[in-house]
Amino acid sequence: MLNEYCFGDIYIRHAIDDFPDDKDFSMHIHDCCEIYFCVSGEVDYLVEGAKYRLDNNNLMIMRPAESHKAKILDKKRYERYAINFPVSFVHSIDPQGRLLHPFTERALGKSNFYNAKDIDTGLLSRLLYEMCYDSNDTYNRNLTITTHLWIILDMINRAFSMKGNAEYQPQSNAEQIVMYVNNHLFEELSVPALAEYFYLSTSQFSRVFKQATGAAPWDYIIKKRLTAAKEKIRSGFSAQEACETSGFKEYSAFYRAYMKHFGCSPKKDGEKIEML
Repeated sequence: MLNEYCFGDIYIRHAIDDFPDDKDFSMHIHDCCEIYFCVSGEVDYLVEGAKYRLDNNNLMIMRPAESHKAKILDKKRYERYAINFPVSFVHSIDPQGRLLHPFTERALGKSNFYNAKDIDTGLLSRLLYEMCYDSNDTYNRNLTITTHLWIILDMINRAFSMKGNAEYQPQSNAEQIVMYVNNHLFEELSVPALAEYFYLSTSQFSRVFKQATGAAPWDYIIKKRLTAAKEKIRSGFSAQEACETSGFKEYSAFYRAYMKHFGCSPKKDGEKIEML
């Protein structure tokens, strides 16, 4: 079952899989923020090399360009809500971006997880349900989505402030690898060179990387670079400039990858921004 709704740049969905299959859940990267609430299921959530074991009524948050994947552990009923929204939604009311701190003021893959000890999951569940089902009237539903999202962001921000945000140092080899790739994302990279740097064979490196992120190394790198390029185009870069500063050597290869991933050309994306 899937119930989804779009209101401008805000996308909300409620999904239920009675017999989930891990093959149906791939690693993905958004150019927006995500709030994800696991109602039920047997799931490990992979975020940038970190692994979170989810129980019933657990909350995850992801910032733009933060890779994530649900790894299905058992074919039990998997129910979840998710909201995607652009950072511009927050800046319209909160120009200092304080409500975005839980998303942006932390290391990739760290402090993504909240449970009932951190946040009122009962209230959160009710707010999410009302956002999806409260009204058939478009105006009232849009109003509910907007007002409830502000409440949820405030709840998350308060929980984040209470938890604190200690400086993060990667622990496992997988976390070190993912952090290294992100720190050198726009430089010349290759899987053999990365494997050699970490004293692994190419096959070992690829296996460790996929277990940590849910994606093959080069697929991860390309998606990360494309997401960064799209953000640069949104901020005023030309398509050529975005290509050159996001790790791509040839514009033709960049263009083809962009079209395949986003479904439109880089230039068309730039024109959309200019029209707003």
